[in-house]
Formats: sequence, structure tokens, C-alpha cells
Amino acid sequence: MSVLAEFVKERRKQTNLTQFEFAERAGVALTVIRKIEQGKTNLNMDKVNLVLNMFGHELAPVRSKDLNP
Repeated sequence: MSVLAEFVKERRKQTNLTQFEFAERAGVALTVIRKIEQGKTNLNMDKVNLVLNMFGHELAPVRSKDLNP
């Protein structure tokens, strides 16, 4: 999750938005942004995708057999 945390934090800072401002624009609670940027692992994928959509990205489930062909 640290890659996700770093990505979101870096991109948010590039837009010069506070966590609160970014949360409002993404349509999520401030706690969602804080949890993502802190690298928490118990995140709702729909909420994470609302945040990532701000940057044109999305997370999707991957089957383990697709990781190890």
C-alpha cells in the first residue's frame, strides 16, 4: 500500500490541494484521504477508485493465476 500512499500524496501536493480540499473534490470523506496517505490496508476499493479517478487511474482485482503465468 505504500506505493498507493506515495502516489496519492505526491499527486495531491502537485495540485496544491489540502487533504480536505482534495477529499471534497474527489467526493470522499477526509478520513479516506488520510487513510490512503497513511498506507492503511483496510480501504474500500470504491472509495480508493474515486480518489484515483481524479488522476485518470483505477484499481481492479487481479487473479493470482494472472500474476504467476
